[in-house]
Amino acid sequence: MATRRAVVTGASSGIGEATARALRQRGWDVVAVARRADRLERLEAETGAVAFAADLTVDADVEALTEWLEDSGPVHSLVHVAGGARGTDRVEDSLVDDWQWMFEVNVLSAQRVAAALLPLLRSSIASGGHADLLFVTSTAAQTAYAGGVGYNAAKAGEAMVAHGLRLELNGEPIRVIEVAPGMVRTDEFALNRLGGDRSAADAVYAGVEAPLTAEDVADVIVYALGLPGHVNLDVITMRPVAQSAQHLLARGPLHPRRPD
Repeated sequence: MATRRAVVTGASSGIGEATARALRQRGWDVVAVARRADRLERLEAETGAVAFAADLTVDADVEALTEWLEDSGPVHSLVHVAGGARGTDRVEDSLVDDWQWMFEVNVLSAQRVAAALLPLLRSSIASGGHADLLFVTSTAAQTAYAGGVGYNAAKAGEAMVAHGLRLELNGEPIRVIEVAPGMVRTDEFALNRLGGDRSAADAVYAGVEAPLTAEDVADVIVYALGLPGHVNLDVITMRPVAQSAQHLLARGPLHPRRPD
């Protein structure tokens, strides 16, 4: 089978970086996209993924990425990981700027890059095969929680982009997959959300036995992309065992319940 090529956004850290590494280990060609060129250059040197620096909230950057991809080879899969959260305030206390930023990076960037790359995905399968649009959302898209409504709304909006695309692309051999992780401990997500407060970010995970890692999510992404082309995993919800629901998190060691 010919080598498949994936575009992975948000590839400078966390789940995006882990996914780029995992796909390269399995023989995929990878175009790693993010804003931070220095981090992408290191990833390129270590893995052979091709770096392309772009801000997906900027139309000109998305256009430049699309033109470069069109000139450099086929695109079989888009793995859209780029996104983020800001703030933990209640609705009445939230900053509109934070909500606007979250909508831009989670929803509008998903629309921009999907719309731009769909013609390239179609071109790559014109003579047969299948293509993929995979979006990494969050369990925050499924259940609201106090202090997270802006992020809930943004990730729910991104999830609707995926769900709507699946309907609009019916009849085409293009899979639309949503991976919705719960608590994932990465170097930057909570830190960025909490304005760089390291102690507050560490407290998010304090006492939680084995939160998900970026590599856990990457493994699920690679599995979904590796299934036969006629199999679509519409929505994959994944959580650490310690997190039974968005609001129910065990802190402390997990252990079997002792008989009374």
